[in-house]
Amino acid sequence: MTATKRPDSAARAHAHDLVRAWDGRAGALGNPLGGLLGRVSTVDQVGVEARVDALKRRSIKKASKMWALELAIRMMDLTTLEGKDTPGKVRALCVKAMRPQPGDPTIPSVAAVCVYPAMVADAKEALRGSTVKVASVATGFPSGQTFRDIKLAETRVAVEAGADEIDMVIDRGAFLSGAYATVFEEIVEVKEAAGAAHLKVILETGELETYDNVRRASILAMAAGADFIKTSTGKVTPAATLPVTLVMLEAIRDFDHATGRQVGMKPAGGIRTAKEAIQYLVVLYETLGPRWMSPDWFRFGASSLLNDVLMQIEFQRTGRYQDPDHFTID
Repeated sequence: MTATKRPDSAARAHAHDLVRAWDGRAGALGNPLGGLLGRVSTVDQVGVEARVDALKRRSIKKASKMWALELAIRMMDLTTLEGKDTPGKVRALCVKAMRPQPGDPTIPSVAAVCVYPAMVADAKEALRGSTVKVASVATGFPSGQTFRDIKLAETRVAVEAGADEIDMVIDRGAFLSGAYATVFEEIVEVKEAAGAAHLKVILETGELETYDNVRRASILAMAAGADFIKTSTGKVTPAATLPVTLVMLEAIRDFDHATGRQVGMKPAGGIRTAKEAIQYLVVLYETLGPRWMSPDWFRFGASSLLNDVLMQIEFQRTGRYQDPDHFTID
């Protein structure tokens, strides 16, 4: 019964158009991907790692550093994804998201608070009247090992509870076994279930094994309708790395050139210092340019980054580091 409606869905029609824009021809009946992955070039591993090493050494002036630190705060998805999360903990995180440094109105709010679906309503209420979005993980996060009907139901319930953004995980088992159409179809269906909510697609790059797989998964997710692609759940090591992020940014650049569709990027997991955040912003700017230097198109998934950025801002202003106890606990 459901299958007869699928070809008519807006999400599916949009994905079909994106595949055709990338591939140059429509996918055949029974082959929704067409030649999508046949046009995905291989990754020069040595070149990627050499470029990252060069960009990491790039120095920036004090005024640019302050701008980058404040931008990093505005790009953060402040995150709590633990089994011991409570409504009280989520509300406290929302207060910090809106006012990262109480008493200093010059410090901007973060972009979003990211929580489990069961905590979305609490976050939505706590953030009422602010600019901070509510992001919810879904689709059996972090493993994705559950039935598709449950993944879709979880996505719908999260949106109904007030989620502005959905962070889904791909089926890595299906991807690594070569069942690319299964992964593609699932993203399309989750995109449809998410409705007006922005969809971030987590690749879990630490499990994808090669840069070629990261590039292939990036193109697959974008063609299926992802609004953002995201490195990791933060539950697998390695999580976000600069080389993997560069591979994904280059895939975004190539997809934008081929289809005209701008897609966002979210590295998540393992980014703990202001220095690392600035390195990510340098790689972002040098790869995608000023259009992506906005919370609308780039996010940091972080649980411990914010306080280090606040400490660095204070140092840039006063020349002194504040004691960590000066800042509220994330």
